[in-house]
Amino acid sequence: MHIVLELLLLVGIIIYSYLESLVKFFIPRRRKSVAGQIALITGAGHGIGRLTAYEFAKRKSRLVLWDINKVKKEVGDVEIVVNNAGAIYPADLLSTKDEEITKTFEVNILGHFWIIKALLPSMLRRNSGHIVTVASVCGHGVIPYLIPYCSSKFAAVGFHRALTAELETLGKTGIKTSCLCPVFVNTGFTKNPSTRLWPVLETSEVASSLIDGILTNKKMIFVPSYISISLVLEKFLPERALKAISRIQNIQFEAIVGHKTKMK
Repeated sequence: MHIVLELLLLVGIIIYSYLESLVKFFIPRRRKSVAGQIALITGAGHGIGRLTAYEFAKRKSRLVLWDINKVKKEVGDVEIVVNNAGAIYPADLLSTKDEEITKTFEVNILGHFWIIKALLPSMLRRNSGHIVTVASVCGHGVIPYLIPYCSSKFAAVGFHRALTAELETLGKTGIKTSCLCPVFVNTGFTKNPSTRLWPVLETSEVASSLIDGILTNKKMIFVPSYISISLVLEKFLPERALKAISRIQNIQFEAIVGHKTKMK
């Protein structure tokens, strides 16, 4: 009898969740204030990180770029952390150097662990803060010639989801989490990217979407937002259909294949 009641309750919660999401889609979320809050941003010297820092500065946040011991001593407890530093080496697997694979994982995922382990204790004490994981649409779907990058971004998305679940289990709901998943961004790290179905984004577009997601406590921030729909459809489409979509997308960028640079 109990299991029947729990299943009925589950159905009710699912229906309510869909209705809640529908309402939030049409009614903009209230933005929180980040004025005066200490925001730590890794990889802030260029690209998304630089423009995200600029967006926080416009909102009168106190920016930190980054030495954990000096941060605690000279500034105080960090309230917002944006793990933005990234590494990418477009190449087929056999042309990718061992040290490039290691660097990709050190920067794209292991760095997240070390930074959050350093900053999380003070957030847990206050039950307050915001942790932002900068991942990629490559953390949800794969692209050839980016095996280490895709693998590390899948790990970053998993890190975000697991950390979110753990904080909720601990009852630390005052600590918010967000995960940024853009498509190709014109940062210069990937040369000459193009695709038929996705836009190649400018860093200003991504930074604007990121800051909006942070201010509204959005869990998963896709840029552009419609990418989330295509990722849901991908889970239900047969393999032949997915291959056809991949051909239509015609994703291209410069990559080292067989130790030679080619457009792929």
